[in-house]
This record gives sequence, C-alpha cells and structure tokens, in this order.
Amino acid sequence: MDDSKQSPAKIVTANNFSGDHDEPYPSLSDYHDYEPNLEFDDSELQQSPNALAHTVGMLQVESNNMNSPISDFTDDNFEEELAEACEENLDSLMYCSTSYPEVGDAPPDKFQEISRHGIVDVKGDDSDGRKIIVVYACKLPQIKEIDHTLLLNYLKYTLESYVKQDYSLIYFHYGLTSKNKPSLGWLVQAYKAFDRNYKKNLKALYLVHPTSFLKIISQLFKPLISAKFGKKLNYIHRLKELNQFVPVEKLDVPSEIVEYDKKLGGELPFHANPEVQFEPISPTQQFGVPLQYIRDQYNVIIPPVVKQCVEYLDQPDSLEIEGIFRRSANATRVRILKDIANSGQKLTFEDPHEAAVLLKKFLRELKEPLLTFDLYDEIVQFQSWNSNERLRLVSILVMEKLPEDNYKVLKYIVRFLSRVMERSDLNKMNAQNLAVVFGPNLVWSEVVSMSLAAIGPINTFTQFLLVHQNEIFMI
Repeated sequence: MDDSKQSPAKIVTANNFSGDHDEPYPSLSDYHDYEPNLEFDDSELQQSPNALAHTVGMLQVESNNMNSPISDFTDDNFEEELAEACEENLDSLMYCSTSYPEVGDAPPDKFQEISRHGIVDVKGDDSDGRKIIVVYACKLPQIKEIDHTLLLNYLKYTLESYVKQDYSLIYFHYGLTSKNKPSLGWLVQAYKAFDRNYKKNLKALYLVHPTSFLKIISQLFKPLISAKFGKKLNYIHRLKELNQFVPVEKLDVPSEIVEYDKKLGGELPFHANPEVQFEPISPTQQFGVPLQYIRDQYNVIIPPVVKQCVEYLDQPDSLEIEGIFRRSANATRVRILKDIANSGQKLTFEDPHEAAVLLKKFLRELKEPLLTFDLYDEIVQFQSWNSNERLRLVSILVMEKLPEDNYKVLKYIVRFLSRVMERSDLNKMNAQNLAVVFGPNLVWSEVVSMSLAAIGPINTFTQFLLVHQNEIFMI
C-alpha cells in the first residue's frame, strides 16, 4: 500500500497503542503528576547480545525485502557496525560509564560552534500547547568536524528550559549518513544522559522519513526503553502525515527534506505564504479573531474566555497545583471548550489544566499576537538593550506603543500571573518558568516562523515584564 494514502490510524505509531486518537497519550492531570513506571528499568537490561544479534538479523532480512523508490542511503554500513557491536557485547555499552560533562560546565559561548549548525530548534507550541522541539539529521556535520561530547552537552543545555513542561519532539532522519552518524556508544550514552524528566514530559516523538537503519536502532535500544516511553514513538513517512499532528509550516523544514519527500511521492501539506482572509464563523467567535473584533461583538475589553479561565485558575486549589501551565489537558475536552467559547456560552471546567491550556490556546490563536506584529523586531533585540535602560524602554513599549485594548488585556493577564508567582513555592512557576510558557504565545512574527534564536530574547523580555510588572503597569 502507498504510505502516502494510509489513514492516520495506520501510521500514528509502531506500537499500535489503543485509545482515542485525539488523545494518544493520557493527560498528566489524570495521574496528578504521578508516574510509577520509571523510564529506565535495570531489569530490562538482561537481554543477551545473542538475542539482540538475532533481532538485528531478522530486521536485516526484513529491510532487504523493503521496496523503496530511492536507495536507502542512510543505512550504509549499518550491518557491519551492528555486527561489530554485537560481537563486543552490547551490555558493555549499556552499562558504560558516562564521560560527558554536566550541564553548565561549558559556558554558552563555547556552544557557538555547535549552535551555528542549527541541528536543534524550538518552534513555539503545537495545537495542544506543548513546545515543539525539532532535530535535523541533515544538519549534522561530518564526524571529524564536531565534538560529540560538546554536542551532547549543548543538547542538554538547550533543552533543559523546555523539558520541564510537556513537549513534542520531531526528528527528521533524512541526511544521516556514515559520514555524520554518531557511534552506537554515543547514542546509548546520550539516551542515558537525558534523565527521567526529559522522558516523562515528552508526550510524542515523531520520527520522520524512517529507514530500516532507524528501525533497527529502535530495536537495538529496546532493552533501554520502557514500554511507556515506546508508546510515544510515531513513525511518520510523509510530511503530509506529520501535518495531521503538527502544522508543518511552523517547522521551517529544510528544502532538501521537502525535495526528498516529493521524490517519495509526498505532497506539500501547506502553501507558501498563504493569503488567509479573516472570516469569523459567527458573531460570538473568540478564537482566531482580532482582539478588537471580540470587543466590538461582546462590548467588553477582556475577552470572556480569558476572564473565565483566569477566574477559575485564580483560586487556591488551582494556584497551588505544581506545574500548572506546564501540563497538557485532554485534547478532546479542550476542543469542546473552544467550541463552547466560540458559541458565546459560559465555560465549565473539569480541572485546572483545561483552563490553563485553553488560556494559552486563546493567546496563541489570536489573529494578531497580544504584543502585536509591530513590536516583534524590538522585542527580539531586548537582550542587546543597555541594562540600565531596559525598564524605561519596556515601559515605553508597553505604555505607549501597544494599542489600548492590548495594553489592558496584557495588564490583566500579567497581574494574574503575578499571583501565580506568589505561590511559586508550591506550583513551581516562577517568573522564568512562566516566561518560557507564555513568551512565544504573547508575540511572534508575521513573516518568519518561531525559532530558538527568537525564543531566547522573547522569553527574557517576558520574564523582565513579569518581574517588573509593578513598575511598568500603571496601578
């Protein structure tokens, strides 16, 4: 069967997990942040090298029978490499001591040599409010041109701000060859380096354009990967399939990956620079419309959905929940609540995570961001501003350059977030953590997609706004 014509149910995962495809993994709120099954279980490491070699052999036979319109160039020499690994006893790789430095040992300026390749990026939030982290194999330089120990440290340093909340990871496999492919030992070391928080808060891992090599590696790592983590694995064969879960236009997919997808028979799931006209569904619509439209239709400054979410969350039982704004909610419930808000009806929440996700979703889907398109270029330059001038410049930007309606809604939300910060000893949401969550939902560019380079200064600006909100906003 042509992969491009498969239904979502057939291509979602290699593990065939059951349940509502709208909610392929349970909300953490259902478990109150309790996860008894550890991602790393030493009892799973008892698989012998001979059994592993047998698995590799069976997969090699399967890969030889695979038909592909393009030669599987990413699989070059994998048979020899895996055979050597089995001969030298894979258990030694699994138990090997780690020699990589701890996060923070290398200052950020030492990462510039790694970061310039653009191997990893952060692309704002997906439709369920989770951060999207993207890794491109095609951007890995040749083995001799990169320090893999520093690469591992850079990956941990870059991701540590985002893995404290629920997130999705997309790995584009195209472009991995024998010239830039890390060793098996490094891969095992990397998996062990990312502690339980990295794995627990990962809600979906998308492996795009998988090859037989990638599937064999997945089997190779099976002794290290718990069943719970394995259920997060999704094999995606075409960009069109990925678009069902994450809007592809947000990802800045490199042109060589797009061309490879076309050769595989894929179709672009999006159009470059689409001209989308604003057409509200009804007079009561609140999501995906300009802020001024809501004001005119409801005759209020604070959108009803924002007010109802904040009022529900502004209670001790909600404010004191650890990780509020970091966790996912049931996707089906959030869609239902969105429809209710768009119909103009009053919202009824079943748990605080629903209100938290809906508030972020509203901000993210505004026709124009709350901090407007016009202020984007100034905000991304925030870190270059003289520290002595920052308070004055931010005050001017907020008080004088924001439209009055935007100013009042921003003030309302920031005042609420200040009360969230007052309970940070319980909810663990200080100014820095809230900035990571809300920054990309308050401002984005009209012409370029979100990137790691932009998110840094946006988050720093948002943190400054939260810390100095009493001085910036007129009481």
